[in-house]
Amino acid sequence: MHTDQTMFLIICSALVLFMTPGLAFFYGGLVRASSVVSMMMMSIGSLGLIGVMWVLFGYAISFANAGHGNYIGWDGVVGIDLNKLGLEDLVKQALANDGTGLAFAGFQGTFAVITVALISGAIADRARFGSWMIFAGLWATLVYFPVAGWIFNFSTKDGKVINGGWLVNNVGVLDFAGGTVVEVASGASALALALVLGKRFGFTKGMHAPHNVPLVLIGVAILWFGWFGFNAGSELAADGIASLAFINTLAAPVGAMVTWALYEKLAHGKPTSIGVASGAIAGLVAITPSCAYLTPGWTLLLGAIVGVICALAIELKFVLGFDDSLDVVGIHLVGGIVGTLFIGLFGNNVGLLLGFGPAQLGKQLIGVLVVMIYAFAISYALGWLIQKTIGFRVTSTDEIAGVDLIQHGELAYAGTDPRWTWRN
Repeated sequence: MHTDQTMFLIICSALVLFMTPGLAFFYGGLVRASSVVSMMMMSIGSLGLIGVMWVLFGYAISFANAGHGNYIGWDGVVGIDLNKLGLEDLVKQALANDGTGLAFAGFQGTFAVITVALISGAIADRARFGSWMIFAGLWATLVYFPVAGWIFNFSTKDGKVINGGWLVNNVGVLDFAGGTVVEVASGASALALALVLGKRFGFTKGMHAPHNVPLVLIGVAILWFGWFGFNAGSELAADGIASLAFINTLAAPVGAMVTWALYEKLAHGKPTSIGVASGAIAGLVAITPSCAYLTPGWTLLLGAIVGVICALAIELKFVLGFDDSLDVVGIHLVGGIVGTLFIGLFGNNVGLLLGFGPAQLGKQLIGVLVVMIYAFAISYALGWLIQKTIGFRVTSTDEIAGVDLIQHGELAYAGTDPRWTWRN
């Protein structure tokens, strides 16, 4: 029996699940008051839909194993383990002996949920909820579930990978908690959808200030709280590696917060709370793949670097002319790339700048490029097909008026609802 490990995974799963409502608050505060319900519903809707899909067949795809028995597919690349549909095998195992496998399935399911929800920030203020849900379900099936298998589905012996998804097993990519499958995949997909849906009406720099700054900060606080479970929990045990991941999940975002605030002061004259909050998220994104492979000193450096790089990267949408509404590309794609490649430079026992040669850096680069290109291509194709068939973007009239009342029949604040009347 592994009761301690099972409890550790259950606690970490609850922390990570809490991140999706936190993301809803974070995104909801950043948009216009007339779009906040729509924005939050895309996160909450993802929680419901992807949760159902994960239980039914998502886990069976992501953690398929040709040696398990009833397997269909190409081992290590894409397939499905029919015995794992509905988590049936894991339930039997949990009731008969050990619940660690079932707890692990729940833990990984929370990763799938928030990864899908992250993409929605790129299409704020202009997406149809039903079309988003169709995209989310297809994207999870075609992108997240297989890519999670490439990175997270592996076994080890004497500290070495001996079997698993092809990126970790055959290429040798190091990604502790999802810099590629979570951050790069969601960021590249966000870019694809932003290009398919096009710019918001009147797209210019500073077109919409966040409508509720306290809501944004509450969301960041919840995300950071949950991220400790995200990173430390990826060790699957409460040991020294989990402790290292935990402390690095503190060190990277604080470093990024400081440098983002300094950048804003120098570039714009004033540091903002939204900037500091964005810096914290950028640091958390960057440390996700590398939290078990860096010492805290190098982690602070990573945070300091990514705080400036991501602050500069979000300006690119105005230079290149794409409308990534809530900076998913500038923070998650760019931060995920930086954090993943940083392992090849400063990772313990593998870093180029620590004297271990360029081999690991090359492997990290392959992992980033494969996931980025694959996720972007599939996402663009899915978004284009949905837009050309049932429509993905709302009409310009609905966009200008605000999508909440049209898409959901409700508004976040009663005082702005035309149906609201005073009653004694």
